[in-house]
Amino acid sequence: MTPLLLLTVSGSMKKQIAFVLLVLVIILSLPIMGVFALGTKTLSFLSGSSSPGLSSVAVPSQSQGLYQGPLVPGDSYAWGNCTYWAFFLRQQGNNPIPTTWGNAATWAFYAQIDGYLVDHTPQPGAIMQISEVDNGLGHVAYVTAVDPNSGDWTISEMNVLGLDVVDTKTLPAASALNYNFIHDKVKTP
Repeated sequence: MTPLLLLTVSGSMKKQIAFVLLVLVIILSLPIMGVFALGTKTLSFLSGSSSPGLSSVAVPSQSQGLYQGPLVPGDSYAWGNCTYWAFFLRQQGNNPIPTTWGNAATWAFYAQIDGYLVDHTPQPGAIMQISEVDNGLGHVAYVTAVDPNSGDWTISEMNVLGLDVVDTKTLPAASALNYNFIHDKVKTP
């Protein structure tokens, strides 16, 4: 509407037009607000800036992105969290784990009760677990590789840099003693 036309419209109509324009501005700004709602850690991560990882001695993330695959059948862990991702990767490796282990902080405990080997030795396919992070909720990640020469180990994890954000990082061999590693079920004779 032209300013001249606005002058000829009644006061009630001006309020309605102003309200409609305000609603349009809000609707058009929602996508931008959604991006900023991800938080500064996620925005820095997605923009390629460096951000703190799980461990101060870890190599910065080597890959990044939001998981955009399908929902994982049978995965009852909270979508976008580390437990969801660790369950998914074990299932992809044809070595599923139960959906009853709770928050990441309790995984090593319940894994031992369920007969899984839990130790401080990283191996590809194992789940790395630590209890004393994220306000006591813990963290889990999937070990993708162990360097045979240095013993450094690489993990794939979700929700360290933001909800549903997947990254990989390599940690030094000496740091393995600070983590639990959940392997396969112990075979009984």
